[in-house]
Amino acid sequence: MCWDYRDFLLTLDKQSVQIVQTFYPREKYARLMDAIEVDHAPPSGGIKLAVVGDEPIGCGMFHTIEPGVAEIKRVYVTDAARGTGAGRAIMLSLIETCRDLGFDHIRMDTGKPLEAATRLYLSLGFHLRDAYSEIPEIARDHLLFFEMSLSQIKKTKNTNK
Repeated sequence: MCWDYRDFLLTLDKQSVQIVQTFYPREKYARLMDAIEVDHAPPSGGIKLAVVGDEPIGCGMFHTIEPGVAEIKRVYVTDAARGTGAGRAIMLSLIETCRDLGFDHIRMDTGKPLEAATRLYLSLGFHLRDAYSEIPEIARDHLLFFEMSLSQIKKTKNTNK
């Protein structure tokens, strides 16, 4: 699914293609994929896969970027699964797992052309923020950055009981 995600990004606008080819050339992405199970292993990370029957239709993952802070990466659903709620289900599962593992915050980014993803993240309670890591010039104006406070969600859940 992660390769499908990379291929999908290569179908977007010219700047997205340039960013993917610059930062995730095939060889580098292959090394990243070879290490994915280690880099995203619990308790400092996790991987979610959405499946219908025997067919994978979406994925998402997270890893620790600093104590108490998880970063969600590579949230993707197939063309056939878009609009079915699969992306929302993956995100809710990732958020729940991060909360259960004791993270205080979740951060993530997405490309500006991915408007449906942006709407989803905002609808789930993420807020736009400044970049949380060094961003090369080529990508600086092409990305949106998000953060969610899980302690806020915990407080909200507790007061609604």
